[in-house]
Amino acid sequence: MDRTADIAIVGGGIVGLAHAYMALKKGYRVVLFERDQFAVGASVRNFGLLWPIGQEPGINLDRAMRSRQHWIDVAAQAGFWSHLNGSMHVVYHDDERDVLEEFMSLYKESFQCQLLTADEVIGKSPVVKRQRLKGGLWSATEGTVYSREAIRRIPMWLVEKYGLILKFGHVVTSIDLPVVKTARESWKVEKVFVCNGADFETLYPEVFDLHPVKKCKLQMLKAVPEKPFRLGPSLCAGLTLRHYAAFAKCASLQKVDARYDAASATFKKHGVHVLLAQNQLGELIIGDSHHYSKTVEPFDLEEVNDIILDYLNSFVDVGKLTITERWHGVYPKVEGTTNLVVEPEPGVTIVNGLGGAGMTLSFGLAEEHIAKL
Repeated sequence: MDRTADIAIVGGGIVGLAHAYMALKKGYRVVLFERDQFAVGASVRNFGLLWPIGQEPGINLDRAMRSRQHWIDVAAQAGFWSHLNGSMHVVYHDDERDVLEEFMSLYKESFQCQLLTADEVIGKSPVVKRQRLKGGLWSATEGTVYSREAIRRIPMWLVEKYGLILKFGHVVTSIDLPVVKTARESWKVEKVFVCNGADFETLYPEVFDLHPVKKCKLQMLKAVPEKPFRLGPSLCAGLTLRHYAAFAKCASLQKVDARYDAASATFKKHGVHVLLAQNQLGELIIGDSHHYSKTVEPFDLEEVNDIILDYLNSFVDVGKLTITERWHGVYPKVEGTTNLVVEPEPGVTIVNGLGGAGMTLSFGLAEEHIAKL
């Protein structure tokens, strides 16, 4: 076969797929290498949330909103489930309500948000617990896909529609342009995007040694409710206010942070905040925790799952749940910034370190990179 291409992509997760999609739309001949027979990393071990509400206004919020539109387009064409169900932060303390009000005063022109009363929150999602509920922040921009379905379908669709050359089960062992080598083949290409997620060791390890990049391990669960229901918007509560950059400039957040620290050191110790999403099958995706290191411990802590479920039960009433799956994901995180984009040599670009926002930002970031070619 003709082992030449304009662009090679290393990595079949959402970052790599987004770059392949943007390049193929521009008419480039693209080959994508993925070490496994299908993507099994962070791109399938997440909530499937498209979460613009978590991004600070500016370049990343803009990327998130452009990514949102690409998700809408790709889902419609590739034929996988997506749902623009919005999001809701629910609050049970006056200090949390203060954060929401400050957020709206700072960013009312940037987000499509609305402050809701307790009654209005229940109207949006009847599973939210009513007792002591102070209100909530409704946002219309968030959406949900079932990530393990979407990430399997997108590469097949790119092959069918655009002629992507797909090389599953091929580990790229060296890049010396114009040659890209795997253990099985050599390819001649003009440009390479290395989108290899939490693998810092195989390609350009010296680059990752020079940057403050760590691996973040998160624990998650999937559950089936005894009585089926539709969740409505994806839900989160007060703990989430201190997790995302969008709320970081709210001075009132300090009181919330201090109160949670005083209530339990385990939240911050295990990096717990709790999101609740639902797929098209009615299954609930629940998480998560955050543990940072260079090497990830393979052992999951049931204590962490208990903390997550206990906090979930503080703001929703979904009846009896049967836990059907437990897992952990690992994603790369760069301290002090939202991504790592480095050119270690001419023609090669490493795109990494999107943290927990890969599903939210990848299409927008890839669009920028391909536009520069």
